[in-house]
Amino acid sequence: MNNSPAKWPSRTLWRWFQLPFAVRVFALYFVFVGMSGYFMLSLVVEEVKPGVRQSTEEVLFDTAQVLANLVAPAFAKETPEPLSAELQQLLASYGQHQTEATIWGISKGSTPHRIYLTDRKGIVVYDSTGTAVGKDYSRWNDVYLTLRGQYGARSSKANPEDENSSVMHVAAAIRQHDEILGVLTIAKPNQMMQPFIDRTQAYLTVRGLALMALGLAIGALLAWRLQRGLNRLELYAEQLSSGERVDAPKFRVFFEFGKLAAALDRMRHTLAGRAYAEQYVQTLTHELKSPLTAIQAAAELLQQQLPDADRQRFAGNILQQSSRLHQIIERLLQLSALEQQQHLRAPSQVSLPQICQQALNARAGRIDQQLWQLQFDAQPLSIEGDAILLEQALGHMLDNALDFAPKAAIVALKVHKVSNSIVISLCNQGPQIPDYALPRLTERFYSLARPGKSGKSTGLGLNFVDEVMKLHHGKLSIENTELSGEPAVLVSLELPIR
Repeated sequence: MNNSPAKWPSRTLWRWFQLPFAVRVFALYFVFVGMSGYFMLSLVVEEVKPGVRQSTEEVLFDTAQVLANLVAPAFAKETPEPLSAELQQLLASYGQHQTEATIWGISKGSTPHRIYLTDRKGIVVYDSTGTAVGKDYSRWNDVYLTLRGQYGARSSKANPEDENSSVMHVAAAIRQHDEILGVLTIAKPNQMMQPFIDRTQAYLTVRGLALMALGLAIGALLAWRLQRGLNRLELYAEQLSSGERVDAPKFRVFFEFGKLAAALDRMRHTLAGRAYAEQYVQTLTHELKSPLTAIQAAAELLQQQLPDADRQRFAGNILQQSSRLHQIIERLLQLSALEQQQHLRAPSQVSLPQICQQALNARAGRIDQQLWQLQFDAQPLSIEGDAILLEQALGHMLDNALDFAPKAAIVALKVHKVSNSIVISLCNQGPQIPDYALPRLTERFYSLARPGKSGKSTGLGLNFVDEVMKLHHGKLSIENTELSGEPAVLVSLELPIR
């Protein structure tokens, strides 16, 4: 047997949960509001017709009571007298009078009421239409119940084949003291009330549908806002997992989402702190091992009898390695403080030409020693950021160029606008970077040997620059190029204009 029917519900359920959250929420809301609105609207509209007829019946009953009191004197004798001509004219004109009125927007013309009177035996003694005089109405509910002291009313079709020909009959007892002498009945076609019923039903239907549409629109808006909040939380979580520095999103309506984002941020701080400490212990141990070993070896040799030249050389090694340890510690402290920042603490407008000039002035002595042919071209551009961090990043870039660029090299420092970004580029002639090293230059403690030097740098400078760019939502890029026909290295800082 094919078992596919058994799998159908599970497949349908799976497809349902694959729909976006907002679609699922709105679908459920739509079903709930739609069904509730439909049943409530149907109930209200259906209640209009009996409600209007009940109100009309009450008015007819009050009118019948007044008219019954008016004709009571004619029934006071043992043998009822015929109604006077004036009274008959009054009843006839009431039943057939013409009017021209507009009631709640509906034009009202003639009012075809029918009035008939029966004696205490139920025999019709007067009929405003003149069609039923002498007939026995004692079995009709309006007359039958009223003669027995009860409330008498009925609704009968004038034409048995026409559903819309029903006529409402409301009776009142003709009394002398407590004795019932006869019955007065007023009849009014139900069709006369239909325009009011139709108008009220149409009014309620239109307003009800509009209210349902408004409710669905509000539901769609809430579903969209919920989905948007979830999307922002999802993006934030992905950014945290990828190591990006982003602020926790703010929520003005769904503040619970804001609490969740804050909890995610605290969790990231906790986990990042543990991972950060573990990573730092490992890398620091590895990096400190080499200079400490060199210092220990030189110190052990200095304890022996050595020529002055060797003694000076080993002492110099100790100073050199101690200096390197000091630089590593200083850079690590600086980098550690930077990596703990998730956003700029006090951003301000920073003039990029100005911080470039300050970084150049701080290294003017070394630049003159290298006999650089410096080409400085800076457009008057500024950006919102941290001036100290940006100047330190430029300083690390210049230090790298001073370490690698040969004497009398051409070095070009440029600040210019590209599309929606500002780019600070430093291009220096010199040996190009090996292809295997290009993707690793921003790794912590990774460095290349300096030309003419036996040791390496701390390997923290470009890592610091990369962290500064992340804080400014920018990007650091390093590539090999040519400058004036000679091999060169281009380092660029791309800062978005926000």
